[in-house]
Amino acid sequence: MMDLIEHGRRLARRPEWGPSPPLWMTAMTEADWWVEAQLAQQETYSAFLDGKSQRIVNHGFAVDPSGDLFDFQNHLVEWACRKGRAAIFADCGMGKTPMQLRWADHVVRQHNKPVLVLTPLAVSPQTVREGVKFGIEVRRLRDGQKPTTPGVYVTNYEQLHHLSPESFAGIVCDESSAIKSFNGKRRAEVTRFASKLSYRLLCTATAAPNDYIELGTSSEALGELGYMDMLTRFFKNDQNSADSRGHAMYHGKRQQWRFKGHAEVAFWRWVCSWARACRKPSDLGYSDDRFVLPKLIEREHVVETRKLAPGMLFALPARNFREEREERRRTIQERCEMAAELVAAHPDEPSVVWCHLNDEGGLLERLIPGSRQIAGSTPDDRKEELYEAFGNGQLQNLVIKPKIGAWGLNWQHCAHIVTFASHSYEQYYQSVRRCWRFGQDRPVTVDLVVTEGESGVKDNLRRKSAQAERMFSSLVAHMGDALSIDRRRTFTSTTEVPSWLYKNN
Repeated sequence: MMDLIEHGRRLARRPEWGPSPPLWMTAMTEADWWVEAQLAQQETYSAFLDGKSQRIVNHGFAVDPSGDLFDFQNHLVEWACRKGRAAIFADCGMGKTPMQLRWADHVVRQHNKPVLVLTPLAVSPQTVREGVKFGIEVRRLRDGQKPTTPGVYVTNYEQLHHLSPESFAGIVCDESSAIKSFNGKRRAEVTRFASKLSYRLLCTATAAPNDYIELGTSSEALGELGYMDMLTRFFKNDQNSADSRGHAMYHGKRQQWRFKGHAEVAFWRWVCSWARACRKPSDLGYSDDRFVLPKLIEREHVVETRKLAPGMLFALPARNFREEREERRRTIQERCEMAAELVAAHPDEPSVVWCHLNDEGGLLERLIPGSRQIAGSTPDDRKEELYEAFGNGQLQNLVIKPKIGAWGLNWQHCAHIVTFASHSYEQYYQSVRRCWRFGQDRPVTVDLVVTEGESGVKDNLRRKSAQAERMFSSLVAHMGDALSIDRRRTFTSTTEVPSWLYKNN
């Protein structure tokens, strides 16, 4: 304790006082010196932490505002161009397509080279049409076509292997949250392609709605911290270890990753060094006048199970995924009949019905008059025809799985959704947001069809929804207080090289 008190006295001496310190200083007790030393140590430690944080590094260039974008959109485009490698997590209907096209056009003008926009399959023609609206020519690449002149080019993720990164100055990954859903080979292909380009932009509405560590996928694609580097820096698990996939097994269970005690604030500040998030313009300090969503009406319909589980006298809530799958299989007929009744109740309105099983899709198409199904086996050309037909009103009812068509499409003409229960909050959110988005001028009705045993699924969705809200709130709160992290490794000890390794002259 005496050493600490003496340390406090030394820290409290000020050169400007000279040999005669103030009277208050000479009257200080040992307890006062103790407090003084504690405060000094806190200041020293704070300075140490600040020294570990790097300044934000920009890789891009400055641009002027565009007259065809809203003020908040210009704000995001200017920031993304200045960053050079960035992510925009903006909600559905806030204009991510015109923002990413304007960003791509700026990069083309800056470097006179093509820029590639990657989208889900159905979104490519929609992107071309959006380019026409904003005076940007967007050319589509299909079946191994290569860019011929500088400009903005669009293709779907499945066509990426035909292209070479040397042909482009930059890349835009539209609906980039889908990257984490790709298999390992496809995800690595996208990340490897992007890593060779100086300019990269990720755009999505749901960055990582219920799993913060999935933000590592976006970070890695942008050339920030790698997925595993991010995990070990900010998170820990029960065994304090991780396998190559980032998910170690502990006592036969998949480990749960959680923030280290000191790391949560630093994590969000770091994410904000390369990402901007907003669910409405006011998150960026702008007016919400033109961005007000209509009412969302969510209705739950519980179907009675005709065929009970073996050995059961009445229906019970499913206790695990296996029991949930079994119940869904047993109740396909009942649930599809309920969905068909709900669609029939809106005879003059278009409806989209989201299903999860092939058997559900086939039965729904037979039960709902005038409907067509887009399945995984549907040829790509036919898929695009059905998307176009539903979007322009030629097809009234569409049956589809969320994993096929829940990303990027604008269906504001439709205000009725029927969906089955699912544990995937992202799929549920995206499927609802195809219709309930900025630009929709009518109340949107969502009919959720569930069985008596799926109460756990509903609770899980509510939990994930709350977690998604916390994520966006954290991002918005720390956007003005970002910090960067240098991924380079520095070593404090000099490496000694054996003499026999030196080349003899």
